[in-house]
Amino acid sequence: MITLALALAVAGLDQWTKHLVQAHLLLGEAAEVWPGFFSLTHIRNTGAVWGTFQHQNAWLALFSAAALAVIACFYRWLVDARGVHRLALGLMTGGVLGNLIDRIRLGWVVDFLDFSWRRHHWPAFNLADAAIFLGVAIYLISAWRGGRAPAAAKG
Repeated sequence: MITLALALAVAGLDQWTKHLVQAHLLLGEAAEVWPGFFSLTHIRNTGAVWGTFQHQNAWLALFSAAALAVIACFYRWLVDARGVHRLALGLMTGGVLGNLIDRIRLGWVVDFLDFSWRRHHWPAFNLADAAIFLGVAIYLISAWRGGRAPAAAKG
């Protein structure tokens, strides 16, 4: 239950921030927040992370839907009794759902978090992307450090 609540909260926050960006910034427009380091930049991404797989929105939407189905089907096997995997799966599921909503509704994903440092520029991303990354990192570190004991097996 906590996983679903977190997923819905992440997807909702992601959609709300994307709505704000679309309402207040023209496509391609940037608002510098921290000069030389962080801007809000309204970008359309028809691909995946770091702009890979451009113009593959339909395939990426199908892949996202399949990922959500796998998480739902194998949830009891994927989580452990400690709860940290529930947190990680909630973040991942919410992020995938947030970007999937964009892909279905708009035909692209709205990205806006734009970081740079000196001459280096990180590709823009959104809260859904950050949640997916954080969820995967938490899950992998937790699984590596403590092993995975399925909640279903704990009885």
